[in-house]
Amino acid sequence: MSDRSHSDIIIVAARSHDFSWPRDEPVSNGLHTYATSDLTVVELQTDVGLVGYGIGRPRPGERELRRDMLDRVVGRDPLMSEAIWADLWSPKLRGRRGLETRALSSIDLALWDIRAKLAGLPLYRLLGGFRKTVPFYMAGGYYSPGKDLGRLQAEFAHYVELGATAVKMKVGAIPIEQDLDRIRAVREAIGPSVRLMLDANCAYRYYEAIELSRRAEAFDPFWFEEPVQPDDYDGMRRIAAATAVPLAAGENEYTKFGFRDLIDTGAVAVINPDARYMGGVTEFMKVAALAQAAGLDLCPHGEQQAHVQLVAAVPNAIYLEYYPESVKAMASRAYLNPPTMNPDGTVNVPEAPGVGLDPDWDALEPHRLAP
Repeated sequence: MSDRSHSDIIIVAARSHDFSWPRDEPVSNGLHTYATSDLTVVELQTDVGLVGYGIGRPRPGERELRRDMLDRVVGRDPLMSEAIWADLWSPKLRGRRGLETRALSSIDLALWDIRAKLAGLPLYRLLGGFRKTVPFYMAGGYYSPGKDLGRLQAEFAHYVELGATAVKMKVGAIPIEQDLDRIRAVREAIGPSVRLMLDANCAYRYYEAIELSRRAEAFDPFWFEEPVQPDDYDGMRRIAAATAVPLAAGENEYTKFGFRDLIDTGAVAVINPDARYMGGVTEFMKVAALAQAAGLDLCPHGEQQAHVQLVAAVPNAIYLEYYPESVKAMASRAYLNPPTMNPDGTVNVPEAPGVGLDPDWDALEPHRLAP
């Protein structure tokens, strides 16, 4: 590395790499079916030899917005991440919350990766550090062809065998009576001491969510995630007032402004920001502080590799969402330093300098998409 001062560092090249691969079988949540998985790796090269990596998705619109933004960061100082964020988030030119914020997030993650590598620290320690192991919950319970109650129970029993002390299942794609049978079956499989979360992925109207939540209370859910559409703040208030199950939401929320409004509803006990979507590390830490000031817990949505460092840095983060390979192929194999599970329901936070998104190019290369 050059011995020049840090103030002289600039980004000399910025590119993205897009990948997609088929799932072993399609899976469905309350509203959507997925036959493939995908990943975009953002690569920022600096003139001192450090390379920063971020991740996003190769979705139409997001790819094009990201390419435009990548052109704009070449020649910039990567340590001026607030200035770069402010320049790239331009509602007048690109929009306020959505694919443009997702594209920005992938770049912001790469900027913080450079910062942490320059300091020689894993991100969680650079941000202050709160814990060196983090609790996780295992996410699964998707609908898939031929998955009867026996297969569902075997799935969750396996998660508990892996060490999970909390698990999450999908609801909302079938009639409430049938979903109640599924919830009952999972509770029987995991026993009374493992926490059980329910996730509807916005599938219900508020009155349907109230019915499901009230009837599911007998199975002691720890939270009910995204019962209604993300902008239905009034629906969330009605659900929270009508049932004893705490609500969680936020995976479809963007920026500190969106989370300010979500928190202000008073309806949500746990917020679920996704650093890949809502604004990267820069916004995630501000949202975590907003939630902490409001007395709310935080549990990031999705992609354990993107969030393990952040959960370790934030005092009010209670769980890391963890996808097993059976649910999201290459969830760990795509990266060089994945978190490792412990039998007590925690994972070890990787200690390599950076955000932890350095890709395993050999694993990813067979799945590369055309530019």
